Amino acid sequence: MMLSNYTAKCTKIKSGYMGQLIEWSEVVTEGNTLENCRMMLRDALQETVKAYKKQSKEIPVGRALTENSC
Repeated sequence: MMLSNYTAKCTKIKSGYMGQLIEWSEVVTEGNTLENCRMMLRDALQETVKAYKKQSKEIPVGRALTENSC
């Protein structure tokens, strides 16, 4: 599956880290470590892309990958 690049933002929270894509706010997840959060965010993106394609919804366009605190 060919994916665009998106801007990831990870924020420290009580239980670990929360990750979200700036251009696609529906893609959000949590992980107990920063690395786990990154992995979960990639998985959440892939699953959201699949769901959007299945529903024939338009996938938001990403830009060059920039990680803010992620």
